[in-house]
Amino acid sequence: MTHPRSRRQATGRRVLHLDTFAGMAGNMFLGALLDLGLRRADLEADLAGLGVDHKLVVKRVHRGAIAARHVDVRVPGAGKRARDTHLKGKAGHAHHGRSHRAIAALLGKAKLPPEVRDRALACFAALAHAEAKVHGIAVEKVHFHEVGAVDAIVDITGVAIGLARLGIERVTASPVALGSGTVETEHGTLPLPAPATLELLRGIPTVPAHVEWETVTPTGAAILRAVVDEFRTLPAMTIEAIGHGAGNDRDFGMPNVVRAVLGREEGVSSDRIVCLETNLDDLVPEHFAFLMERLFEAGALDVALQPLQMKKNRPGILVRVLVRPAEKLDVARQLFAESTAIGVRAYEVDRIVLPREVRRVATPYGRIAVKVVRDLDGREMFSAELDDCVKAARKHGASLRDVVRVAEEAARG
Repeated sequence: MTHPRSRRQATGRRVLHLDTFAGMAGNMFLGALLDLGLRRADLEADLAGLGVDHKLVVKRVHRGAIAARHVDVRVPGAGKRARDTHLKGKAGHAHHGRSHRAIAALLGKAKLPPEVRDRALACFAALAHAEAKVHGIAVEKVHFHEVGAVDAIVDITGVAIGLARLGIERVTASPVALGSGTVETEHGTLPLPAPATLELLRGIPTVPAHVEWETVTPTGAAILRAVVDEFRTLPAMTIEAIGHGAGNDRDFGMPNVVRAVLGREEGVSSDRIVCLETNLDDLVPEHFAFLMERLFEAGALDVALQPLQMKKNRPGILVRVLVRPAEKLDVARQLFAESTAIGVRAYEVDRIVLPREVRRVATPYGRIAVKVVRDLDGREMFSAELDDCVKAARKHGASLRDVVRVAEEAARG
């Protein structure tokens, strides 16, 4: 499956900003992507790679004064299904639905591009860990009822497909509007925001929606946690398209839609990240590689190690990790779990970055990702992704230097 991109003739990376003034659900995000220009035929063709029996119903609707796209996922033989309000983890009763492990296995063997699969897996991992924590069970015991599972699989994978198809390299979002009240679930009456939703929103800025309604579903919160790079106001960009995704037809004083603004950043851009630091003098050096791997898995943007001379002249190592604000707690937990740290310093820093994108190019050694960075004069600098090159070199018995050179030349072309 290919994802056509027209960015080669344009300047600046493609950015998507989500205006979540009425909250977020998986189908709202997917509807907004379709409204932005994601072709339904492409979406359905890509979703077929899941091998999950479903029907996608897309309608043009009005929510208040705003026209929007509404997406519904129908499961054959299930009748009218409830939205993921009822998508709650539960121990046991595996015959009522799908476990997180089964869903991860399904995505693992699905015919999807790696970037789509990785995003979908990250969303479900976040959702399963939140459910497990809320219900006090192991992640392996989290199950989703059959209709809700298919609904969430299609919504989450569809969003990942849309981001890839539209060539979106950065996602920002406004603070998330939260409703209040209660909701009926398989576990009985629960307060809003639902416990799993609230767990997923740890570290994410929120504002009250002043309505008694579930404005943010667990699936919506999981998607926000996994795909949004920064929560902020609309960033500087040249706007290309605007899309609206519709939620349920509820009248609560504002249009029940999420607004998506698609555009391009020009020149340098800035964002705000968190720097985590800890000094270690008693960690086995051989363990640093594993620690670094776990930190990147938890969401670290960069990890650096620096030699130190600590008190009493003990040699030590400074571990410095850069991370988005929404992931700082997850990354800090990994520092505590996988190192001998007993404290972590955290402070926010402003970051100024050049525009960059990742191109997957065809080479004699297979498709390889190449990072492309543009300087202030518009010149492009190329850096082949090391992991891809190492795998290709081993598979084809080629030298790493040759694979890197060929991949970067292909990106230049």
